[in-house]
Amino acid sequence: MPKRAIETPKAKAVGPYSMAIEAGDYVYLSGQTPMDPATGKLIQADIGAETKQCLENLKNVLEAAGLTFANVVKSNVFLTNMGDFGAMNEVYKGYFPAPFPARSTVAVAALPLGARVEIELVAYRGK
Repeated sequence: MPKRAIETPKAKAVGPYSMAIEAGDYVYLSGQTPMDPATGKLIQADIGAETKQCLENLKNVLEAAGLTFANVVKSNVFLTNMGDFGAMNEVYKGYFPAPFPARSTVAVAALPLGARVEIELVAYRGK
């Protein structure tokens, strides 16, 4: 199956990976942390602001692929503190139209660059 990398200067990758890969009718978006693409530095604020930055970065990658949050069928959220779940959810729900995508949320010991939240997506381009 042919695959195509999707990149945008409106988000940042911090390692040797693609921001997104299109394979068939699906686009797999790598996890985004709350990094400001203009400065390359993490936003360090409350978890709501950090979640918003993750989702804005993902929005930019989706747009580079010609997609929106309405195309998202699965998301994975990684939190370093499950106590942030409620505040993350408040921001998260504002980005996705119903029906919401399937989702997993897991607590992890650490995330790249000391981030407290990271979100990855799978989007469907099909008809």
